[in-house]
Amino acid sequence: MASLAPASFGAALAAARDASGAQHYPQGTLYVVATPIGNLADITLRALHVLQLVDAVACEDTRHTQSLLRAYGIDRPGGQLLAVHQHNEAEAAQAVVARLAQGERIAYVSDAGTPGVSDPGARLVAAVRAAGQRVLPLPGASSVTTLVGAAGLVAAGDESSAFVFAGFLPTKAGERDAAVQALAQERRAVVLLEAPHRIEAVARALAVLGERRITVGRELTKQFEEIVTVATAELPAWFAAGRDRTRGEFALVLHPVAASTVDDGAEGERVLRLLMAELPVKTAVRLAAEISGAPRNALYETALRIRNDAGPADDDE
Repeated sequence: MASLAPASFGAALAAARDASGAQHYPQGTLYVVATPIGNLADITLRALHVLQLVDAVACEDTRHTQSLLRAYGIDRPGGQLLAVHQHNEAEAAQAVVARLAQGERIAYVSDAGTPGVSDPGARLVAAVRAAGQRVLPLPGASSVTTLVGAAGLVAAGDESSAFVFAGFLPTKAGERDAAVQALAQERRAVVLLEAPHRIEAVARALAVLGERRITVGRELTKQFEEIVTVATAELPAWFAAGRDRTRGEFALVLHPVAASTVDDGAEGERVLRLLMAELPVKTAVRLAAEISGAPRNALYETALRIRNDAGPADDDE
């Protein structure tokens, strides 16, 4: 949690009441509240209002959340803070469900960002929904969307705005390398998260992707925020070049396959011709698409042209 100059959030709390107080906040509802990923000013007025309004705040770490609330000028007794974290989420969810059944309003916050996105919260939400009770989300800060917005993702056609959220890669080297090989087949952008003590190992694993671009976001929204885009092959050297570069929390965006790669069908046709000499058309097209990355529909049209130019052939489609 980033610290600001000791300024008062009193005006913000008053604005939160003015802006949000007239809205309806039903009882017996779980309010899923996004909190800042670093800079305390990145809190919404509605979040401030709800954190004052609810009967209790369920949270990943009660001490962290107490400090966060006090930074905003919200003082809650310890008994109004409920620990709901990855080690007790299934059991603690039932206690939350019971309180909701009594008509209480309860907010849930993780340590930073949007609950349920590589943070606890998903099991709690699922339990509340399974009990037939209402869940009301309050959008806000997320390292995922923060870095995607700064990465400048550009690819071919409709894929330019698409991305996949993969979260944390496996901690074991073999499993991590296998995951990276799977990412190599993903043409869309991929968002990853990583901790400082594993970031260099992850950088070495990702380096095998060669010239594919990757944007690194370090300490997003905080005082020493750093955002850089390099080729994945250059990633280990970038981290090694500065002592501070491995400090802090990380979000990474593996860029989509470059448009020039997608638009160039020459490699796909070369592979297709080799495969068609030994395989049926449909099989050759499928394998050529997987090997070259060229669009399957375009390869199938090319296959029909090649076959027609060659005259009748004995293959099954």
